[in-house]
Amino acid sequence: MPRKPRKTTAQLRGASRPADEGPKGRAPRRTGRAPLWVAAAIVLLAGAAIVSWRLWPAGTGRPGDGPIILVSIDTLRADHLPVYGYRKVDTPVIDAFARDGVVFDRAYAHSPQTFPSHTSILSGQLPFETGIRDNVGFTLDNRPTWLPELVHKRGFVSGGVVSAFVLRKETGINRGFDFYDSQMPPARPDKPMGQVQRRGEDSLGVAERWMEGLASPRFFLFFHIYEPHKPYEPPARFARYAPYDGEIAYSDEIVGRLFAFLREHHWYDRATIILLADHGEGLGDHGEQEHGLFVYQETIHVPLIVKLPNGAHGGRRVGVPVQHIDLVPTILEWLGIDRPRELRGRSLAALLDGRASTVPETPLYAEALFGRYHFGWSDLYALTDARYRFIRAPRPELYDLDRDPRELRNVVPERPTTAAAMRSVLDRLLAGVNVDTQQRVAKEDLERLQALGYVGSQMAVPASAASDSLPDPKDKAAVLDQYRRASELSAQRKYDDAIAAYRAILQTDPGMKDVWLQLGEELLRAGRYAESVDAFKRLVQLDPTDPNGLVSVATVLVKLNRLDEAVATAEAALRMLPASDRRMRTSALEVIVNAGLTRKDPAVARAAAARAAEVDPEYPLPTYVEGVIAYNAGRYEQALPLFQETARRLQARTLAIPGLYYYLGDIFGRLGDEREAETAFAAELRLSPENVRARAGLAMLYRASGRNDEAERAIADLLRIVPTPEGYDMAIKLWTMFGEKQRADQVRAARR
Repeated sequence: MPRKPRKTTAQLRGASRPADEGPKGRAPRRTGRAPLWVAAAIVLLAGAAIVSWRLWPAGTGRPGDGPIILVSIDTLRADHLPVYGYRKVDTPVIDAFARDGVVFDRAYAHSPQTFPSHTSILSGQLPFETGIRDNVGFTLDNRPTWLPELVHKRGFVSGGVVSAFVLRKETGINRGFDFYDSQMPPARPDKPMGQVQRRGEDSLGVAERWMEGLASPRFFLFFHIYEPHKPYEPPARFARYAPYDGEIAYSDEIVGRLFAFLREHHWYDRATIILLADHGEGLGDHGEQEHGLFVYQETIHVPLIVKLPNGAHGGRRVGVPVQHIDLVPTILEWLGIDRPRELRGRSLAALLDGRASTVPETPLYAEALFGRYHFGWSDLYALTDARYRFIRAPRPELYDLDRDPRELRNVVPERPTTAAAMRSVLDRLLAGVNVDTQQRVAKEDLERLQALGYVGSQMAVPASAASDSLPDPKDKAAVLDQYRRASELSAQRKYDDAIAAYRAILQTDPGMKDVWLQLGEELLRAGRYAESVDAFKRLVQLDPTDPNGLVSVATVLVKLNRLDEAVATAEAALRMLPASDRRMRTSALEVIVNAGLTRKDPAVARAAAARAAEVDPEYPLPTYVEGVIAYNAGRYEQALPLFQETARRLQARTLAIPGLYYYLGDIFGRLGDEREAETAFAAELRLSPENVRARAGLAMLYRASGRNDEAERAIADLLRIVPTPEGYDMAIKLWTMFGEKQRADQVRAARR
């Protein structure tokens, strides 16, 4: 029996009143009653209509008659899938999907970064046409053609569900979608990626709930998962594979659940499904472990598999080089929508359905501006044809992909004519194209991007600076690798080692703004506040126009109890910021709030919180401040509902207020509710593992309830996760409070 479709919320609301209800809810006077058989016939016909699209008959239909689903697996190298010849991982779902679909052996991305690449996929335009050139500092405007808006012309409802902060709706990528969900789990900005990205299976749950509410199979779904992105932490059941490959196997499993859902609803056969990746991963090739710096095969050759309705033409392989911007023209041809003149991609429809064996040749474009924007190195541009790839760099490169698919031998000296011809084509393509200037990025966004493994700051390199005048990224790959190793040491809480690694980079290149930023953050985590301020001040010296540096300085000045200086520095940042820059202004105002609370000056804290509320009315900072003021005055029962309301209002936001759940835990403990106290402390530690007070509160709670072993583990966790002077001081204090002088002395000795 076919599954009966669930009613949407709108349908349920509509069922509560007559269908012909008049204005203001008054039913009009009826002139007569319809025969009972007429009403019954209407119901039967409606039911038949619903069942008919659920049980769409096999063997009929064309692309666009049913759902169109775009599945993007972030950071997935084509040559790490069995369907492309890899033998070190099993992907049974994608293997079976390839038998149902058409596999493109040579598909290419236009950027080795998530946001620019997906913007090209959804617009059918190149990065310099969309204006999105990097993950940081760009917002999508109304310039590019946009697929979700185009499919509305054929009655398609569109939904987007993504799993990474870089695709959050605030970037503008949600434009034109009827439904777009980019809600990430709450997280501190400096925490590991797993707390900032959303698990693919959780994103799948959101997508399934959205599809359950649809009243028609004519929908477009953009479904994005982030699993293969570093750090590679697949579930234990995939431990037999290398970590990156384990993430691929996990992605295969998630895609399998999506396909199972589609089959359950009788949509899989009818659907047109495009499975691809936005870019690949370096994995050490050409000296790059991750992605973003280069435009070689490992990062821009991507998987592309397209399943037509009922698996038509399934199992075929296409060797013609194709590119991301070919997808929008293909979908528009399927739907019979006129092609916008600005699209330069080619429709692949005839290749897919067997009407043609090739498409008009065109050079395939890719760019990488990551090195320029973040380190002041040269931008890179690539052109790929059926045989060669040319890379425009301070030292140009040409590779014969037929003979040298791993691009190990630069043949510019042997093929100067080919290199010159491809350089000429690339120069014409880029004629009049400038290096777009990035927008300033709020400090909290930079920190979250750093937690994702992305370089966060922005170099002040003039847009007019010629690419050839800047360092060649080929000469700097080792520096980036050293930088990322330092970031890994930080993630492992090896603070001293990470600090030494950052300082080593700065010895050779003291002008690297991002490294000063990371060094300052690392010194802050290590509790070396005075050194942290000095590092952040160097950041300000390198770029006095960037208010983020001032906010960083002010944040640490509060910890040093240099409160007047902190407030003055935050106010200086505010004077540099336009009124429209809500996120950055809120960050600066939070520093002033914290200075007021530290000084026990409610008037200052309240005034700054009120200013923040004018900037961002949805951010519950005034409520939180009132809670802290009541808590500091010992009015715990008054503070409790204020903190609870703050927590409720923050549920829809990615960034939590540090310490909020500590206050809740401490209040519950004081009021004798041990269960709620433990829950709150645990919530704080999920969001802020380095919160010393929350770890101490949990240890005291365990000890007070006779759970001595758990108290001991809590103190051990404190020393392991916060191996700083503050962490050791708190452990000594706890053991002393518990009357265990010997244990306190052991910690004191270990500290030395």
